[in-house]
Amino acid sequence: MRLTEYAEVFLMCSFTVPGISVYLRKIALRLKLRKVIEQQGDQYIIKTLSTFKNYTISFKVGQEFEEFTKGLDNRHMKSTATWQGNKLLCEQTGEKKNRSWIHWVEGDKLHLELYCEGEVCKQVYRKNVNE
Repeated sequence: MRLTEYAEVFLMCSFTVPGISVYLRKIALRLKLRKVIEQQGDQYIIKTLSTFKNYTISFKVGQEFEEFTKGLDNRHMKSTATWQGNKLLCEQTGEKKNRSWIHWVEGDKLHLELYCEGEVCKQVYRKNVNE
């Protein structure tokens, strides 16, 4: 098993997507998030951890999986993650159009871009120094 942990150092979100309340966006902008990425064989587990909510997804690259963003925007969707070069891209189909995310690593930083209906949220995490 390979485990990598990152702590958020930068957040820039402009999400104004209907269905995501103003209050939830304000809370999200104040949180200090941690990302834990595990690889167990061909299974990936990505955990987003905070003092407010935790969210975990588990998937195999190239295989469609059901996703429910419970506690975030509470949406059901079908997702498929694929590698595009050194970037992990996840396309999501469901209630919202043009929804996806991309993770990639540069040096000791994990980058995440979330897309939904023309809006983008960019997050940067720094690798945990204890690893």
